Formats: sequence, structure tokens, C-alpha cells
Amino acid sequence: MSTLTKNRKSVAEKVEAGKLYTLKEASSLVKEITTTKFDASVDIDVRLGVDPRKANQMVRGVVSLPNGTGKVTRVLALCTADQEAAAKSAGADYVGLDEYIEKIKGGWTDVDVIITMPSCMGKLGPLGRILGPRGLMPNPKSGTVTMDVAKAVKEVKQGKIDFKVDKTGIIHTSIGKVSFTPEQIYENAKEFVSTIQKLRPAAAKGTYMKSIFLSSTMSAGIKVDPKSAVE
Repeated sequence: MSTLTKNRKSVAEKVEAGKLYTLKEASSLVKEITTTKFDASVDIDVRLGVDPRKANQMVRGVVSLPNGTGKVTRVLALCTADQEAAAKSAGADYVGLDEYIEKIKGGWTDVDVIITMPSCMGKLGPLGRILGPRGLMPNPKSGTVTMDVAKAVKEVKQGKIDFKVDKTGIIHTSIGKVSFTPEQIYENAKEFVSTIQKLRPAAAKGTYMKSIFLSSTMSAGIKVDPKSAVE
């Protein structure tokens, strides 16, 4: 029979089994139960009462987190020559077009977000099989296909993220780091949940937000009372 380690015992003492915590309580508690030596990510999982197989119940959107994500986001701007200088000034890590399209065809995908222009999307079509599975394909709905490339780059660098409900009805994303203050974690989580609430499909019936869990890398999940998150 396995025995609990000192850290796991400490966590078990702090998280009460079956208890629903308020979002504010969970934002503080997630820091207390994190024992990793590195700056762990703070994740949130929201289970929705929708059927993602139906187009009129798909939940997808973008949100600008008040305190950023705490991560270094590598951005590739695929744009025309007249937009390159502005994209670089806005903080894009890589800027260009044809040369990067060829690199991607060769298997290079060492970026987190790709932003492009409507006029360039035709060239990205053949890259769908490479970028699609990695979640890197630019999409107008997520703000990564735009005429104002510099503005989009700046927003992503400041903490703008896009999200999408998966086939099981869950939205999962990172909303910060354990090094954030409890208030910063709470503000980011609150903004994220509020955005999902605003995106409730008209076709969704019954309970919309079924459950919310807050956790950090390798930590236990803290069950959050959905009502406390949308008040």
C-alpha cells in the first residue's frame, strides 16, 4: 500500500473533499497547494452543458486577461512587406511571408501564435494539415486574421488568448502563473469565466456551466462554485 508523501499530506489537509470553493478562495488556495520548484501554470477547466457536435452550440472566443498569461508567447506575423516594420515594432518574434511558409512546409512550427492578413490566407491553405492539428492555423474568429497585424500582435503579447470547447464539452486553458498574486489569478479567472458566460449559445438548454476546476501544473484540482464565478 502506497503512503502519502509529506507534500501530498499537506495538500490533502488544505483541500476539503467534495467542498465547493468560491473563485476567490480557489485563487488563493491554488498557490498554497502547489509544491513544484518551478513557476507552475494556473489552469482552469470549465465543463459546459452544450453539445459541441451541433454548430449552434459551439462555444469559441477570445479574451484579454487583465494580468496577462505570465508566459512568453512566440508570435509569427505572416504579412506583406508594408506591414513588416509595424509588426516587428509591436513585438512579433518572426516577421515575413514566403520564407516562413517554406519553413513551415519543411516542418518548422516553433511558434505559439500565427497572425496573418486576409490577402495572405490563400498561401496558408496548403499548410492546414501542418498547422491545424497544432492549433496554429489563423482564424478570423480568434482575431489572428486581420488587416491590423500590429494591433493583433500587441494584444497577443499582452495576454490575449483564444479558446474553444472540446468534443467533450470542456474548455481548458492557462490563465496565469503561481507566482501571480491571488488577486491577479482571481481577476484573470473572473474575466475568462465572464467571457464564456457572455458566449452562451441560445440553443443551450438547462445548466450552462456545469463545473469549474482551478489547478496548477501537477496540483490537485479545486472545485469552484460556478455561481461565485459569474456573480
